[in-house]
Amino acid sequence: MMNTRLPADFYLRDVLEVAPELLGKMLVRRFDDGRIERYRITETEAYRDIEDLACHASKGRTPRTEIMFQEGGTIYVYLIYGQYWMLNLVTGFEGDASAVLIRGIEGFSGPGRVGRELQLDRSFYGENLINSSRLWIEDGAPAVEIQISKRIGIDYSGEWKDKLWRFFG
Repeated sequence: MMNTRLPADFYLRDVLEVAPELLGKMLVRRFDDGRIERYRITETEAYRDIEDLACHASKGRTPRTEIMFQEGGTIYVYLIYGQYWMLNLVTGFEGDASAVLIRGIEGFSGPGRVGRELQLDRSFYGENLINSSRLWIEDGAPAVEIQISKRIGIDYSGEWKDKLWRFFG
């Protein structure tokens, strides 16, 4: 199944199923110069619906979070510190408001470095992973061992900071 783009139904599941299963999958990027690069996904974090105070959707439906409320299989990007685009993959059914943050790909650890390597920008917001010609996910060898831990950088989120929703391996 290598080099097979993941189907829509892969994303139409709970974020806590999708996030660990993305480990080992291949993130594929076709750059503006036509070059295609494949990167093994090595680290993800799950953000789950409006009750998760670490999830952007917890603030409600806004122009920034609107895509998170749509059906899974689309891209949610946002800018932090005025310079880093964060790559998130929307999961679940319409209204679920959940997404997986891609925290690491082979050779690049940290979501800011991922965004920079992939040359992301605002134009990726809402792009469909199923038919995008610029960014998609292909099947790959599953991670041999999946480790879990608390998510990073969300101390403001009360009890939600202790959820073991970071996956790596």
